Amino acid sequence: MFTTAVAVLMTVAALCAQSRAPEIESIQREELKADLFFLASDEMRGRLTNTPEYRLAAEWIISRFQRLGLKPAGDNGEYYQEFELVYGRLGEGNQLIVGDGASRRTARLLEEFYPALHSANSEVKGGVVLAGFGVHAPKLDWDDYRGLDVKGKLVMVFEGDPQEGNARSVFDGVVSSEYGTLWRKLQMAQEQGAAGVLIVASETAAGRRRTFASTAAADWPAKPPRIERYELASRVQRIRIPVARISEALAEHILGTPVAPLRAKADQQGGGAQFPAPLPVELKTAVTRTSIVDRNLLAKIEGGDPRRKGEAVIISAHHDHDGADESQVFNGADDNGSGTVAVLDIAEAYVAAAKSGKLPARTVIFALWGSEERGLLGSYAWLERPLWPLEQTAAALNMDMIGRSEEVPEGGGRRFYGLKPQQASANANSVHVMGYSFSPELAAMVKRANSEIDLTLRMEYDNNRGNLVRRSDQWPFLQSGIPAVFFHTGLHPDYHRMGDRPEKIEYGKVERIARLVYQSSWDVANAAAKPKAAAQRVIPAEQ
Repeated sequence: MFTTAVAVLMTVAALCAQSRAPEIESIQREELKADLFFLASDEMRGRLTNTPEYRLAAEWIISRFQRLGLKPAGDNGEYYQEFELVYGRLGEGNQLIVGDGASRRTARLLEEFYPALHSANSEVKGGVVLAGFGVHAPKLDWDDYRGLDVKGKLVMVFEGDPQEGNARSVFDGVVSSEYGTLWRKLQMAQEQGAAGVLIVASETAAGRRRTFASTAAADWPAKPPRIERYELASRVQRIRIPVARISEALAEHILGTPVAPLRAKADQQGGGAQFPAPLPVELKTAVTRTSIVDRNLLAKIEGGDPRRKGEAVIISAHHDHDGADESQVFNGADDNGSGTVAVLDIAEAYVAAAKSGKLPARTVIFALWGSEERGLLGSYAWLERPLWPLEQTAAALNMDMIGRSEEVPEGGGRRFYGLKPQQASANANSVHVMGYSFSPELAAMVKRANSEIDLTLRMEYDNNRGNLVRRSDQWPFLQSGIPAVFFHTGLHPDYHRMGDRPEKIEYGKVERIARLVYQSSWDVANAAAKPKAAAQRVIPAEQ
């Protein structure tokens, strides 16, 4: 802890304009390398959620926060925020029956229907009405429930977003929007008074055809999977009605008409593709769920300006990865050991600056999110229960995979969907900065911060079929209207493979990107005003 006299000096220094972030040279590739060779070692077994190694990694990060002298930013004076996750197994008695009397037919479990993980354990019988994609978005002038009374009925909705594949769609272009996420559709149907929901499964994913049986096998595998399919318990607990995913063929049987024309109508601007089904449905759902406790890891350095210290800049990464099996370890050195160690080194630079009498005007929070690989669950948990007011969050700067150079092979398959073939050598100096179209002001600050570091900043993936802009922890912040950017050096053939090892990391590049993030965060923390989110986002051309 610092003395009062030193604190006064630091506050005065913080009020002075800083053209260059103090102690930026303290971010060194050798330290980054030493940390990453530990964090992404074989002994850490890929840091999979709910494993001993994942918990060990968290304790190691907390110990680093403590040794640096950072203040806790978690619950009750701790360096962590706890949140609950759930995973499930099929229960006994799931049933879906269509029609009455002679037309009565029982659907086949896992071949024509299955319950969603979010589903309440309940049963319902009643009429069915199609409500397009189940989207209610007044800001986008879209309402699939316009003039539709669904109280006491089962609502049938199409999976995903309207206008999927339309680069100029109001739903974030070709990026999958929040309106298309399952749990938001279920919550909306419930708010409209629906007694149950039937989700019509899409027969395409990442540009490829898929069968309903393959979707069912992925959601409810016959054997317990090595990697569980988790969801935030808070989301699941909100849903109090039965929910099932159904095949297109079963949807057509219930509706008595082909679904393709109805889906095409549902894609039309404004929504409102509504269709009453001639046959009633009986639905009974049963899911057995297990809960676990996960943690976000959080520390802070308080701002030195009494007027601005109540506002915060968040510097973040996720520290989890995909674990190990009997024969191989998915080390996750780039994904996302590289971002994790960068956060730690940036935090150390802030501490060094503070010791030399230079504090940021705003508070800076260092966040290592949990369970990003399982669906951005840690950062979503923060947005659901923020430990710093969202309206007082100036910006979020997130790093995920900053240790290699983008390399997309010809015919690379689904992992590289939407990306053009390219060689790593052409991207040796490049880093993607995503989120630029959501906050041009923040993007401009990053460009200015790069003036001495001189990386090639690529701002081109905010509207990309690979969904890259929504595939890391800045996305929940962007959806909450908080300026946020995502630093990412691109996918490569070792992405989510056992070849993602620490000896393949380009540590000089990590050093420069960490310095860029430090400089950018310092500039935001000391700016006279917070950067603004775009009042009306202009969707960029598809890349």
